[in-house]
Amino acid sequence: MRIDGNPVRVLVVDDERSLTDLLKMSLRYEGWEVRTAGDGHGAVVAAREFRPDAIVLDIMLPDIDGLEVLKRVRADGSEVPVLFLTAKDSLDDRIAGLTAGGDDYVTKPFSLEEVIARLRALIRRSSLAIGQANDPVIRVGDLVLNEDSYEVSRAGEPIELTATEFELLRFLMRNPRRVLSKAQILDRVWSYEYEGKASVVEIYISYLRKKIDAGREPMIHTVRGAGYMIKAAG
Repeated sequence: MRIDGNPVRVLVVDDERSLTDLLKMSLRYEGWEVRTAGDGHGAVVAAREFRPDAIVLDIMLPDIDGLEVLKRVRADGSEVPVLFLTAKDSLDDRIAGLTAGGDDYVTKPFSLEEVIARLRALIRRSSLAIGQANDPVIRVGDLVLNEDSYEVSRAGEPIELTATEFELLRFLMRNPRRVLSKAQILDRVWSYEYEGKASVVEIYISYLRKKIDAGREPMIHTVRGAGYMIKAAG
């Protein structure tokens, strides 16, 4: 949420509908307002009307490319931070994007967590005072997670997690008392191109339970036929 109490606005531009839908869903879980565009001209119009706080912009678009989109956005006087998406990974492409006025880039395929983390960093560095960016600590009951230091503790006792366990726990803790399906968890925690089965979610939930709930009142709950939920014990 912004300092003025309104949600952060993010414009996502990519001609791959499945990708924009997935990013839209994931960013909304962060509490952000999201608009999408599937081509360059639509992106320019959306940027003018929506006035986003950040733009996720694919370089390769079916009409004008992302570099031209950014040029037109900057010509309107907007200094909105821009995160480029690109299937290209050459040094020339990266230099071109950043020289054009982009602030950062990620190369496809990417994890959703990486995109969100980079967006948070861009917004934090911008003039927007984002409450959630200023406070990296998430609390659910006596469970505490620090997004900056990657430290987790319960009742003051440190808990060591792997990178994937951390991302899974963060997703659960950002949605307390909300049932998250296996499909939602797969989309959010693993790469958008990940084709794994739902069983991997069950495995990692079991890992988390051993570390978070072992010997304590459980916080991670299975909702049969629906998914998983985390809530304060007691």
